[in-house]
Parts: sequence; structure tokens; C-alpha cells
Amino acid sequence: MRARANDFTVMSHSHHSEAERHAQKLRLRRISGQLRGIEGMLDRDCDCAEILNQLVSARRALKSLSEKIIHQHLHHCIQEASREDQGRRSLKELIEVLERYIE
Repeated sequence: MRARANDFTVMSHSHHSEAERHAQKLRLRRISGQLRGIEGMLDRDCDCAEILNQLVSARRALKSLSEKIIHQHLHHCIQEASREDQGRRSLKELIEVLERYIE
């Protein structure tokens, strides 16, 4: 099943474990908390260096989550594809996303 999310075509896969999805959501909630904290720092007119340090931390956390999801995608959606054409399609989609990721 395909769904449109922003400009990405997203494949709906049901083979990710509940534990994986839960861990991803927890990490994303932590990142969201970091971003809310940064917003508060901006509201309080905190020191630019402090804000930048927090932005670096949030960026690293997003990068780490992205890399984890890329790894899981390689394992679940490409390596374990039930059909060769499905694996090729998943690989093509990953390449398209990675091209945007590294821009």
C-alpha cells in the first residue's frame, strides 16, 4: 500500500516489530522535547552559543534516528524482501531518499 507524505512516496510495511516502532517513537519524542527546549531558549533570549549547542545535539539525535531507520529499512525491506522485484523497488526508493538525505 502506498501513501503520500510530503513529497515522498511511502511504502506501508507491516513487518517492523512493535518494539522497533516503539523505540523509534520514544527517540522522536526525546528529539521533540529537545526542540521545544530550544524554542524556550529562544523565547528567553538565551546565549546564542548555548542555543547552537542544543541545535547540534538535536541534529545529531535526528541523524542517529535516521541512520537507525536506514539500517532497519536495509534489513527488513530490502534484504528480507519476499520477491526480487519488491527488493529492487525498495532499493530504488531508498536511493531516492538517500539522495535527498545527503543534499
